[in-house]
Amino acid sequence: MDPIVCFFLLGLAAGILRTNLKFPEGFFEAVSIYLLISIGLKGGAVIAQSGVGDWVVPALGTLFLGCSIPLIAYFILSKVLSFSRADSAALAAHYGSVSIVTFAVVQSYLDQKGIPYEGFMSLLVVILEIPAIGIGLLLAKDPNSKVFSDHLVREVFLNKSIFLLLGGLFVGACLAPDKLKVLSPFFIDPFKGILALFLLEMGLVVSKRLGDLRRVGGRLILFAIAMPILAAIVGTFLARVLDLSVGGTVVLATLSASASYIAAPAAVRLAIPEANPTIYLTASLGITFPFNVFIGIPLYTAIIERLFL
Repeated sequence: MDPIVCFFLLGLAAGILRTNLKFPEGFFEAVSIYLLISIGLKGGAVIAQSGVGDWVVPALGTLFLGCSIPLIAYFILSKVLSFSRADSAALAAHYGSVSIVTFAVVQSYLDQKGIPYEGFMSLLVVILEIPAIGIGLLLAKDPNSKVFSDHLVREVFLNKSIFLLLGGLFVGACLAPDKLKVLSPFFIDPFKGILALFLLEMGLVVSKRLGDLRRVGGRLILFAIAMPILAAIVGTFLARVLDLSVGGTVVLATLSASASYIAAPAAVRLAIPEANPTIYLTASLGITFPFNVFIGIPLYTAIIERLFL
């Protein structure tokens, strides 16, 4: 088991047992900023060393993926599971978007197993994030109403996740390797240890959502487990079409299977106030996130390795 998963379990146990463990106010925000910049820097450095032809086709394919998954999720939620339009659109935005922490966990998992992956995957995170949120908001709105306010456009396109990832990619791509090495002792080398602390905090957060499972109902639990598997299959198929490596396929499948709980909730709270936060936060953070960490990532990896044999 990856050490960072152990830290998540530790935080989960601390919350369930009601210990007095808690992190300082602002810890979640500060570490989120660190992780986003670190991931962006590493991705930017690799992009700088590769030609545009290496990542432009995967980027276009990922854009198609980012538009497809929320539409699939919305159809299942509204037509099959009979959720309201607002809740279906809110969940579609979350499941079409990505979890940056799940992305960091799958990178750590592959590094531990010694499975290489394409360095431009950080760019694909950004590409997946924006269209999914936008489509989710479009699905929620009445055709005759104004879809995007100026405030909402800024929330979707200039939220901190997108801005910091793009900023990290830009800085990493612009800096010469010897200049980037100066930042390594802070942004690169301690990454896994700081991610472990973040997962400890995430365990505490998830433990507070476990009580909501009794209220959200079986159909949401079913969706929150089945949708990641379905999305991972779609992501795997696209990765094979794009001729990505084993590691790159695992990362894209995991990104497809993940659900946002940072960028998407902020936009949904603003644009779809009638959507129930208990539903979309419990599904993305309380069910899908731990499912991917404990079961999904090892499962996707094992299946994809067999496909490449």
